[in-house]
Amino acid sequence: MNIPFFLLLLCSFALFAYTVRRLITYLALGGPEDRSGRPAERARNVLTVAFGHSKLLREPLAGVLHLFIFWGFLILFLAILEAILVGLFPGFSFSFLGAGYPVLITAEDLFGLLVIGAVLVSIARRTIWVPERLKVDGRARADAMVILCWILLIVLSMIAQHAFERSAAGAPPGSEGPWRGIVFWTHVLLVLGFLNYLPYSKHLHIMASIPNVYFAKLTARGTLAALNLQDESRTTFGVTDVEDLSWKQLLDGYACTECGRCTASCPAAMTGKPLSPRKIITDIRHRLLEKAPLIAGGATLEGKDPRMVEALSRPLLGGSITEEELWACTTCLACVQECPVQIEHVDAIVGLRRSLVLNESRFPKEMQPMFQNLERNYSPWAFAASARADWAAGLGIPLLAEKRSAKVLFWVGCAGSYDARYQKVARAFAELMKVAGVDFAILGAEEKCNGDPARRAGNEYLAQMLISENVKTLNSYGVKTIVTTCPHCFNIMKNEYPALGGNYEVIHHTDFIMGLISSGKIAPGKELREKITYHDSCYLGRYNQLYDPPRNAIAAIPGVELKEMERSRDKGLCCGAGGARMFMEETTGTRVNAERTREALSLKVNTVATACPFCMTMLTDGVKDSESAGNVQVKDIAELVLASLRDESPGS
Repeated sequence: MNIPFFLLLLCSFALFAYTVRRLITYLALGGPEDRSGRPAERARNVLTVAFGHSKLLREPLAGVLHLFIFWGFLILFLAILEAILVGLFPGFSFSFLGAGYPVLITAEDLFGLLVIGAVLVSIARRTIWVPERLKVDGRARADAMVILCWILLIVLSMIAQHAFERSAAGAPPGSEGPWRGIVFWTHVLLVLGFLNYLPYSKHLHIMASIPNVYFAKLTARGTLAALNLQDESRTTFGVTDVEDLSWKQLLDGYACTECGRCTASCPAAMTGKPLSPRKIITDIRHRLLEKAPLIAGGATLEGKDPRMVEALSRPLLGGSITEEELWACTTCLACVQECPVQIEHVDAIVGLRRSLVLNESRFPKEMQPMFQNLERNYSPWAFAASARADWAAGLGIPLLAEKRSAKVLFWVGCAGSYDARYQKVARAFAELMKVAGVDFAILGAEEKCNGDPARRAGNEYLAQMLISENVKTLNSYGVKTIVTTCPHCFNIMKNEYPALGGNYEVIHHTDFIMGLISSGKIAPGKELREKITYHDSCYLGRYNQLYDPPRNAIAAIPGVELKEMERSRDKGLCCGAGGARMFMEETTGTRVNAERTREALSLKVNTVATACPFCMTMLTDGVKDSESAGNVQVKDIAELVLASLRDESPGS
């Protein structure tokens, strides 16, 4: 054994192990979170997302480049292993593989060439034609260039090694001069140096991304965990600094590649708001790497070093992350959808909002009336709870208190109950159910806001109050099946009510309508002769993967031409109203709904179809403010299907 080489390896691996252990120790600063269940499903996620690059390939060029580099390095690991074994045991090689050895060497060289090509194109994308999302600060740009050049040198030195081995075959020993040794040592030192540089660079994600994908959330995407507000040991709630995050949320910071896909897809960022999901996550990482070493070193606020005191006392919230960033978020989940390493940006943002609202009562002034109305009237608007069923006057719809045996509860929601425009949708859907002979009832005045606006706005106390009261009411009637026209009601009742005792089969009305059509209980037959584009609600689509039922319901209407927007399905652009943004003004940049409406109207359609009250409001406002006002209608799918059952147009 080559003892000096062994000592070099030992020191290199020991330094790497020390660094990794230190980073893992920092994660302990975060709170507990159980991500251990369903290991088989987690393993499948790793295979498809991490190794299969399913998310990276959503952007084909960048995805293919990364795929070549990633898989090239996995294949080239054998060459690196051989080089290390040669260093430890001079004269060693994989030549014992016989005829397979030349094949292995050739394969390594071919993959090496693929890696070189991918690296060169990647360098060009950071220096010549630079996508907007890669226009990052100088530090990150320099770090990326260092890594790319380092990879390039490792692969070139490997190919040079192979070239020397081929030329040395059959040649007199020592005839190759010192160059073979120089190339060997260059290759080994580059590999060991690269190993120990990674944990200190933004490319820490090379090590953290696979664990992060493995521990990704397996509950419904976007589901927010309920806070334990009864915990008397807590004096604060939400996230103020890194120790208020879970270990998994801190791991998100390590895993961030700073690729910018999250920010590039963010409706707030693309319309000039101060939010960058990438910045939120990198701020978390930077704060952890700043604060954790000080705590580990025993630093306290009573310390004498003013720089340490300042670093400890400057929290994440209000330090590097501002309130304006947080309130710009629509919680549309586009950032989570696009992230190639399964980072959960929205959970962190809502956690920070919770700290502002619950600990400091700080929130945009427009939120005050909404919170007060939710407390007093159980809706975001100042309508009396006793008027909740007024929309149904004359339709003969029973209250659940009068017909406890009803098989389906129609959860109308606040918009369907009070908003004049969306009351028409509630009536249209109720008529469809009556035509189909569905046995249903409504709660009327007993129904309260589902709690989503309060929860997404960070007011967890108010959200849990509303959820608990609704669950108590629903359970008292033994409700089993709920259908609703609102994706926000649908999402929170389906995915978040169970944590507080509410377990029901919850169906969105577009899915329910499609079921009625498929079973023949209703049969659209009148031609509408309309060009329609469908806008995906974020809470129906990205949150719950319901993309086809709304489209299938539209396609079932004779005479309709369905035209897809460029940003549709899981790439759909938010209307701008989610995350309680419905109740806040947009004073910075372009209005999100204006951007979405522009995209819809560019298709020259007659009708924009929606399946959400918030989307309907935002898109209706967008159309009114456009040159197409009066020529384009915004209609819910229930209205379109009902119009096809009657001898009338969707505008009548």
